[in-house]
Amino acid sequence: MSRSLLFFQSVDFDQLKKQARELLRAYSKGDQQARALFAAHHDEPPAPEAAKLADAQLVQARDFDFPSWPRFKLAAEMTNAIRRDEVETVLALIAKRPDLLHENVFGTHSNWGPPLSVTAQLNAPKVFDALIALDGQDLDRAFGRAVLQGNTGRARRLLDRGAKPAPDEIMGPCESLNVEGLKFLVECGVPFQDEHGDPLAPVALLLEGYHRNPENKHACLAYCEEIGVEFPDTPVMAMHRGRIDLLQKHLAKDPELLRRRFSYRDLYPRELGCHEDESLGLHGAPLAGTTLLHMCMDFDETGIAHWLVENGADANARADIDAGGFGGHTPLFNIVVSQAFRSGCQRDGSLARLLLDNGADPNAAASLRKGIRFVEDEAIHEYRDMTPLQFGRAFHHREWISEPAMKIIATFGGR
Repeated sequence: MSRSLLFFQSVDFDQLKKQARELLRAYSKGDQQARALFAAHHDEPPAPEAAKLADAQLVQARDFDFPSWPRFKLAAEMTNAIRRDEVETVLALIAKRPDLLHENVFGTHSNWGPPLSVTAQLNAPKVFDALIALDGQDLDRAFGRAVLQGNTGRARRLLDRGAKPAPDEIMGPCESLNVEGLKFLVECGVPFQDEHGDPLAPVALLLEGYHRNPENKHACLAYCEEIGVEFPDTPVMAMHRGRIDLLQKHLAKDPELLRRRFSYRDLYPRELGCHEDESLGLHGAPLAGTTLLHMCMDFDETGIAHWLVENGADANARADIDAGGFGGHTPLFNIVVSQAFRSGCQRDGSLARLLLDNGADPNAAASLRKGIRFVEDEAIHEYRDMTPLQFGRAFHHREWISEPAMKIIATFGGR
C-alpha cells in the first residue's frame, strides 16, 4: 500500500534522505523487510553487496508512490510550498516543470489530485487564488474535492469558472460526513442520488461509510430529514442520529432495551438503501447481534455510551453466539479493534476507561470471526477463545487496533 499519505503534512526531505541511507544499510545486511521493498519497487534489484544509495532512493521514492527520486523531491517541495501557502515557490516549480500543474501532488494513486484540487481542500488561499486564474485545469475535480471538505466559497468560485458537478457529486460530502458540502450541493440543485440515480444511496453511505465523526454524521442525517428523508423509528437509528431524546422514549416503552441484541439489518436498514452484503459495514470487531453499547464503541458515540451506562447498560453484555460458536464478545472488544480508532477518534482510550470503571471484565474471553473489506487482505480470520487484549494483539490489520485502549485495559489487569 502506498505511503503517499505521509505527504498530508509538511515533508522533511533531509529525514527522507536519512531513511534512504538506512534502507540501503538494512538491504546490505540482508534485512528481510528491506529485501521485500527492493523486490517490489526495483526493476532489477542489485545484489545486497552491490547496492548503491541511488538504488535505495529509487525504492523509497516508489514506495511513496513516485516514479523516481527527483520526482519524489519535487513532490516534497510542492507539498511544502502548498502547506505554507507560498505562491512564488508553487509558480516557480510549475514554470520549471509545467506537468506539475496536472499531476497528483501526493503520488500517482492519490485521489487528492493536482495542485488546484489540493488547494481547494487545504488552507492555502493565496496559492488557490493564483492557480484558479490559470487556464487548462481540471475544474470539475477541484470542485468535487472542495465540496468534499465543505469549502463552499472555493466551490462557488470554481462553479463561476465553469466547473460542472458530477451527477453523483452528492456522494462526496456524504462519504466525508460534511454537512456544509451536502447543503451547498442541494442548494445548487445537484441531484440527491448516486451515479445510478438511486436517491437512497447517499443515506446508505452516511450510515455504512468508514468515517467516524458523530457530530458531523448527526448533522448530515438531520439535514436529510429536513429535505424529506424518512427514518425508521428504531433505537439503532436513534443511535445513528445521536438522538438521546428518542432513545429515552424507546427506553420508556421497552425497559429491556439496554439488554436487547440487534441484528445487522437493524444497524444497516435495507429500507434506507443499505447493502445486503454484510461485509460492507466497515467496522472493526463484529456488530451483528450486539447491544447499543457495543455499537457506540465503533461509532465513537461517546455521549450515548455515557447515557447508556448511566441508565444501567451492562459493560459485560455478551454479543449473540452463532452456530459456529463465534460471538459472545463484550463491548471492550469493540473498542480494542474499531473503525473509530482507525479514523482518528478515541486516541485517548476514554471509552475503554468508561467500560472498565463500570465493571467491564478485562479478561472476558470470546471467539470472533472477522474480515475487513477494501484492504490488501480481505480474508476472514478467526480468533478463538481470546481476551480483549489477546484479540488486539492477534488482529490481522494493525492500524485498526487502539493501543491507548490496550494500555488502559492492561492497567485494569487485562492479560
